[in-house]
Amino acid sequence: MRQLIVEADGGSRGNPGPAGYGAVVLDGPTGEPLAEAAEYIGVATNNVAEYKGLIAGLKAARALDPAAAVRVRMDSKLVVEQMSGRWQIKHPDMKPLAAEAARIFPAGQVTFEWIPRERNKHADRLANEAMDAGRDGGQWDASASTAALDASAARAAATTEAGANEPSSAPSGSNATSGSSAPSGTASVGWGSSADLGAPVTLVLLRHGETALTPEKRFSGSGGSDPELSAAGRRQAEAAAASLAARGTIQEIVSSPLRRCRETAGAVASRLGLEVTVEEGLRETDFGAWEGLTFAEVRERYADDLSAWLASPEVAPTGGGESFAAVGRRVAAVRDRLLERYRGRTVLVVTHVTPVKTLVRLALGAPPESLFRMELSAASLSAVAYYADGNASVRLLNDTSHLR
Repeated sequence: MRQLIVEADGGSRGNPGPAGYGAVVLDGPTGEPLAEAAEYIGVATNNVAEYKGLIAGLKAARALDPAAAVRVRMDSKLVVEQMSGRWQIKHPDMKPLAAEAARIFPAGQVTFEWIPRERNKHADRLANEAMDAGRDGGQWDASASTAALDASAARAAATTEAGANEPSSAPSGSNATSGSSAPSGTASVGWGSSADLGAPVTLVLLRHGETALTPEKRFSGSGGSDPELSAAGRRQAEAAAASLAARGTIQEIVSSPLRRCRETAGAVASRLGLEVTVEEGLRETDFGAWEGLTFAEVRERYADDLSAWLASPEVAPTGGGESFAAVGRRVAAVRDRLLERYRGRTVLVVTHVTPVKTLVRLALGAPPESLFRMELSAASLSAVAYYADGNASVRLLNDTSHLR
């Protein structure tokens, strides 16, 4: 299957104001521009212009090869998250645009990736050329495009730099330490790049130790009794603290506001001599009327509600609980704050089952139902590294070796 990359952007000088979009289709393996599109669209918002850029880019890719596998790269977090199905589309102006974009290729042929603005310069330049043309009373003309020339020059410079720095024994496109080759046209984390991405932000994810409710497998969220750690849970917290102290990599500690997490985080902080910062958004799901009940008890009392909850991340537990979709949005917002605040640092995040699974799911780009397919033990460790180019690498999941 042919691999194509669509980079798209849109802008508005005023938001709303005079707006335009730009999109470029690149050959996946080589990165060579294959097609460009840009248009001045009159007065519109940034978001509308970004969606129109996405649509134009996808249509250009379909014209080249309707059977291609397409990776869309945009610096609009909103569009990427909405088109990936992780965020709801609420604005009436964007719903029909998102639906149009989704119809261009069959489901499964298109994936979406967020990239920093500095990596979306080609599409950004096209969007600005379109807005400049509209300002002058005209429309963008492909013959006047300078974006492709700039992109070609940048690629040539990067290729020269990479060739000068690459060890002669390392095969082209390979990681010299592993000897494995990266798939063409993918953004695989850890593979050689001409750009120095710097140290990633590494979030070490520690689920809290056991409470009295944990071994009974009862729903225990943020709407219940806020239990303390049990004696077993305190021992688990101390074991995790000893293991993390031995590793010596933790530089910051953040915690859910719930008691079981603050106690677990406190055990680690005491060992490491660090302060604990409480992040409200790291609390567990509010399970509403199900708090304190076992799964079997919920099925017996709220069978229809439970089935609906299991079938859709948009459905909340009975009695004003919180849907997994809502949890995903707040956890993603916390993640973004942490990545901005702790650039290049290793941060211990002490939280609960759902937030840990959500961070892993988002890093993998996995669907919401994957939350039900991960095992996460009390006081287990997981880890995700986040790079400056927007990529993430899941490095560890449900490690309980320190508890044995």
